[in-house]
This record gives sequence, structure tokens and C-alpha cells, in this order.
Amino acid sequence: MNDAPDSALPVQKPSELAAIDLGSNSFHMVVGQLRDGEFKPLDIMSEKVQLAAGLDADKRLSEAAQLRGLECLARFAQRVRDLPRQSVRIVGTNALREAVNRREFLERAEEVLGTPLEVISGREEARLIYLGVSQSLPPVDGRRLVIDIGGGSTEFIVGRGVAPRELESLEMGCVSFTQRFFASGDISEEAFQKATYAALRELLSIQKRYRRLGWSHCVGSSGTIKAIRNACVSLGYTEERISAQALHKLRQRILGYRRVDEITEVKLERRPVLPAGLAILCAAFDSLGIDEMEYSDGALREGLLYEMVGRLHHEDIRERSLDALTRRYHVDRHQAERVERTALRALDQLQAPWQLDQPHQRQMLRWAAATHEVGLSLSHSGYHKHSAYLLQYSDMAGFTDLDRLQLALLVRSHRRKIPKDEFKLLPKSKQETCRRLTVLLRLAALLHRNRSSARLPEFRLEFAAKRLYLSFPRGWLDNHPLTKADLEQEADYLKAFNLKLQVA
Repeated sequence: MNDAPDSALPVQKPSELAAIDLGSNSFHMVVGQLRDGEFKPLDIMSEKVQLAAGLDADKRLSEAAQLRGLECLARFAQRVRDLPRQSVRIVGTNALREAVNRREFLERAEEVLGTPLEVISGREEARLIYLGVSQSLPPVDGRRLVIDIGGGSTEFIVGRGVAPRELESLEMGCVSFTQRFFASGDISEEAFQKATYAALRELLSIQKRYRRLGWSHCVGSSGTIKAIRNACVSLGYTEERISAQALHKLRQRILGYRRVDEITEVKLERRPVLPAGLAILCAAFDSLGIDEMEYSDGALREGLLYEMVGRLHHEDIRERSLDALTRRYHVDRHQAERVERTALRALDQLQAPWQLDQPHQRQMLRWAAATHEVGLSLSHSGYHKHSAYLLQYSDMAGFTDLDRLQLALLVRSHRRKIPKDEFKLLPKSKQETCRRLTVLLRLAALLHRNRSSARLPEFRLEFAAKRLYLSFPRGWLDNHPLTKADLEQEADYLKAFNLKLQVA
């Protein structure tokens, strides 16, 4: 990756940051202040929305569930409205990963918040949870196993220090399991056993691998594990940590009730999902051979905040992810850097008329230039399609699903015929920006087709009335007939964007 000073715009470092987690069970927000590189919480809000409970059999999010979420976000919005856009990060997790109509909700939520929302993959959620936990607890010798039981999924991570080694997100959560096994609110030994066995089946996919790797400390995060820990402590089953024995005693006590509304050991809003969450945790203890577990307040939201702090200090894990990807697929870095420099020169000239003045837009163009040839290691024929596939479906730490989709679309469209209909896969608010970045990447890649290290002459780009004017020093195009022919062809391709290219 090219980290030269001119490759990125200076970013104002805000003193206040906010992270919002749109969980399957609850929505959470943390607002804090950045002081000397450390994050100090100022405001914490949490509301039980139960988004996952609004998913029907066809994985459609009901209007009632959407309204619950939007009403909560309207309250959150008042708190973060005056913060700079780059100071707020909002992510959705399992329920929004599952919802086939998530775009509808995301667009409505963006109108309420005034800030884009991201849906993150399960493995990315796991990575951020581990970051939040590792930054919230004192360092330890050896590896940590971190478990986070959410509403729709449960994350399992093994790592050392702040670096995760194994990341998994399993399809089981306290809300989804409540709907499957305790929907009526009744508690029975049979229902609890079915929930436990279902969780054990999910755990089979990681059991041998995780136990083989091993760990010296086990940590739990999330509201479900906190509620279980607090119940065990209040009942005198343990002093601080959740032990296997304490968990067994709590299980027996909960099975003594006939209905969830009889449970008194946890807060009222936590009671309906406690049996399901308890079954999942019992299965995890059994499957992975856990003896005891400590609790961490740090989780996904804290991971988001520390990630933002890192980005503000130029420690962006996304840069490391792309660096690893380009090394793995033996990208010609000299060529990538040439294309990047030219694309950014073009961006500088069209920044105002095309409204490309946001740092993340420049960043996306840099990343696309750096990775547009990753597919060459697979095949030259149609390599732009191979590149797009690798970018969209590779596991790249720090990137959301939407990040990968935008990056893949830019790279897929950087040469030959433009797949204009695929831009409709993006939220409406991002489609035009992505088209414009595509044009800049196409022109840069075209101008460096000969892969020469010779510096390009100064060129000028102007835009007016759907016309893009590209000019070179007198006589240069006549001395480069291949480039001239390519630009003539490019004028035909750009008609797909209703854009007329004129070259002189």
C-alpha cells in the first residue's frame, strides 16, 4: 500500500467519539471522549428492541420491529447529532445480516441518524468483540477464549494480547433460541435439553479446533452472560466468576420455574431470554471444557471505539488486511502505485464538482487502485471479475459487507464494459459516488496500460453538463496512439453512466 503523505487527506481528530451497536436483542450506544489516546466513557444508552424477534419465516423484518428500532435510534440521534460524521460509527449484527429487506431499514435509519450504517459479518463482529474485551481487561499470559452471546448469534474467539487467532460466529442466540424453544414462555426440562442439544450441534464445528489450540483464561461478554454472572453471585453460587458448578446450580434453579415471568434472579427485561441464553452457555461450557469464566464489560461497542481511535492514529487494520491480500496474490505494487497516484490526481481535479471531498471516498479509491489486479494471479482472462470476487468474499479484517461490496464493484468495473445494473446493489445514497470513483479508476488504469515507469504528463479534467473533458499537452496523444484509441473506446463505455467523455 502507498502510505505517502499525499495519498490521504488530513483528518481532524475529534475529541468525542460514539459507537452504536444495532444488536439482535438490544441497541446500545456509547459516547466518550478521547484524551491522550485513551477513551473515557461519557454517556451510555441501551434499549431492548428485539429486532431478531421481528424476523418472519421468510427472513423479512416486520414493520413493527423496524419501528421499534427507528424510535430507539431517534433518541440516540439527539445525542450524536452534533458530532462530526467521522466520529460516529454504527453497525448492525446478526438480525440485519439475516433480514432480506435490511436495505429498507438501513435507509430509513440513515435518515433518522444522518450517518451511514454498516452491517458487519459474523467474523468481523467477533474480531471487534475481542478487541473490546482485550482493551478492557488487564493483559494476561497465554491465550484468552472470549464468548459473546448475542440475540441472534454467539461469537467465539481465541487470541493472545490484542490479536485474535481463531474467530467464529455461530447461528445461535438468546432471542432466536427463545423463539425456537421457549416461545410460549413455558420452562421445561425437555425444552431446555432441546436448546442445549441444538447449541452442542452448532459447537461441533469448532470444538476440536478450539480445544486443540487451548487457552489459559476464559472471558464472557454481553448482557446475557452478565445477567448469568450476577444471578450466580447474588445467589451465593460464586464470588465473582462463573464456575461450571455455579452454572449447574443456576440451571437447576431456573428449571424449578414453570414460566419465565416467575424468574426473579435477573432484571425484568432479561427474563424472557434467560433460559435460552443459559442453555447456550451450558453447552459452551460442556463442549469446550470450560471450568470458569470471568466477565468483561468491554465488547463490540468498545471494540468499535478502539478501532476508531486506531484509525485516527493511522493504525487502520484495513490497511494491514489489504497489504496481506496484495502480498498473497502477488500484486505488482509498482503498477498499483502508479494507478493510485493518477487516480488521486484525477480526484483532486474533480473533487468539488463531483462532491468527492470526504476522506473515506479518497480512501476507497486508494484501496481499489491497490487491489484492482489481485485477480491476475488466477487468470488474465476476465481478471477484473476474479479481483472483484476475491475482494467481496475474502475475510478482510476491518471491512464491513458494504465496504467489500463497494470495493468489489469498483474493481469489477475498472475495465471493459461497465455492469451498470450492479450499482443498484448499493444503497441509493452511495450509488452516484461509486460511479464517479469508478470513472476515476478506469481512466487511471487505462493511462497506465503500458505499465511504464515513465511519468505521465500533466493532464486536466473538467466537468460540466454531463460532459467530462480530459486534455493533455499538445501533441502528446498523437505520440501515444494506443492510449488515444483506448480513450475513444472509453468514451463509448462511459455512456453507460450517461457521461460524455471528450478528449483533446
